[in-house]
Amino acid sequence: MKDKLIQIIKEAGEILKDGYYSKKDVTFKAKKDLVTKYDVAVENFLKERFGREFPKFNVIAEESDNTDKIFSDSIIVDPIDGTTNFVNKLPHTAISVGVYKDKKPFIGIVYNPILDELYTAVVGEGAYCNGEKIEVSDESVFQKALLSTGFPYTSGTCEDDLNDVMKKMKIILPKCQDIRRLGSAALDLCYVARGIYEGYYEMNLKAWDVSAGLIILQEAGGKVSNIDGNDYILFENKYIVASNNHIHNELIRNLNL
Repeated sequence: MKDKLIQIIKEAGEILKDGYYSKKDVTFKAKKDLVTKYDVAVENFLKERFGREFPKFNVIAEESDNTDKIFSDSIIVDPIDGTTNFVNKLPHTAISVGVYKDKKPFIGIVYNPILDELYTAVVGEGAYCNGEKIEVSDESVFQKALLSTGFPYTSGTCEDDLNDVMKKMKIILPKCQDIRRLGSAALDLCYVARGIYEGYYEMNLKAWDVSAGLIILQEAGGKVSNIDGNDYILFENKYIVASNNHIHNELIRNLNL
């Protein structure tokens, strides 16, 4: 299944690449939430091909009406994670596909066709970037940790969310090496898996943002939880916290100060 998924996703990547280098018409789903015709085109391509190749799985996708979809044996699709980057030609953008059997992680694939980075993982088989095995950083000193985060779309409309984001950054930034914010949750998780970042946290993400990346990270030796340190549950938790495992407890502690 993994090889067929990769083939289809790479074909969809050509649509993303065409759009990346083209003039784009942008629609706003919300005050800061963008969508382009290329998001829809990539999603429709993947839904059609996945439906044909993997009929036992339903497809839950960002730009679709998922009200009649039950999360169980599911392929969860983000056609363009990092749409704002895509629109502005910042090459931190990717297709994210997470496969779940009976709600349990199975396969994660994140593909950035602009930088030609393909992250893959099958549960129990490790994580890879362009076919080479990847592992999390072994850094255990929080002050040396490079972290990543994101700002929720709701920061433009919900003062509570904005205040929460700024409060956490004010606490954590002096205690770590630095914080990056590059605008793609899927790739941020992969960068923790690859040992570039030691940790990552963000609020208000959707399942399609993280369904693949969390599989890749865990297969690379990392840890994913909610903000209380308990198991992260797709479609339910407000915060995701991810790390190389070594700094996880301290990251959780600081996020709760």
